[in-house]
Amino acid sequence: MASRSVNKVILVGRLGKDAESKFTPGGVSVATFSVATSWRSKDQQTGEWKEHTDWHNIVLWRSENVVPYLLKGTQVYIEGRLQTRNYENKEGRKVYVTEVVADELILLGGRSQGEGGAGGGDYSQAPPPRSAPARSSPPQQQQAPDDFGQGIGDDDVPF
Repeated sequence: MASRSVNKVILVGRLGKDAESKFTPGGVSVATFSVATSWRSKDQQTGEWKEHTDWHNIVLWRSENVVPYLLKGTQVYIEGRLQTRNYENKEGRKVYVTEVVADELILLGGRSQGEGGAGGGDYSQAPPPRSAPARSSPPQQQQAPDDFGQGIGDDDVPF
């Protein structure tokens, strides 16, 4: 038996639908959504390449700030771990669910062209995230001297 084990998942894919957000009784937010990843294989009989899509169920805890941006078609990078849980359905059958519990989520770009986005971070359809309370007066900024206290002037720069 091995003394170490690894349970790590890294996915880059697109959301299959808008994320659903809920709160636990303790007030912790949890978002669930699906991510599609694709891969290609060559058909041995025809020699043609075929595209295959796998769907992954994702669970993201403490997600209230990012949920407005988790829209269908958005490309994401996800790191996390696999978790399998089970429950009994209405018919009394045991149902097993395997999902990725995300530790890290990075928004990679806007929604795909077919979804009305232009890529490159276009989240114009998403509502703005909750903002911090407004301050009564802006913080004072200090001006740095032109030479930054180094005694270096424009004539000292070699180019």
